[in-house]
Amino acid sequence: MKGTNLGEFEELVLLAVAAMQHEAYSLAITKEINRITERNITFGVVHSALNRLETKGFVESEMGGATKERGGRRKRIFNISTEGKKALVIVRQQRETLWSMIPKFVFEKS
Repeated sequence: MKGTNLGEFEELVLLAVAAMQHEAYSLAITKEINRITERNITFGVVHSALNRLETKGFVESEMGGATKERGGRRKRIFNISTEGKKALVIVRQQRETLWSMIPKFVFEKS
């Protein structure tokens, strides 16, 4: 397994896979991330991130059935793995720890 650290974008993609469950395929993930973040992320960037996440063992993929809307082509469906779930829990704990360390006055109006 390659590195086990999650970059910020990989974290977004992994969160989307976890949230979307059986509807997590590259194009749908791209649309969902764009909607939520109000970014203009391309399909190719998401696809690359999914490949990295699969190499790291954080997601698994399988080919779905062919659909009429896709001209008979099959979708590659992604699912979060046990290791992916663990990685998200660790990242969340790290972020919550850092957030809890920030003094309240930092966010008060000046």
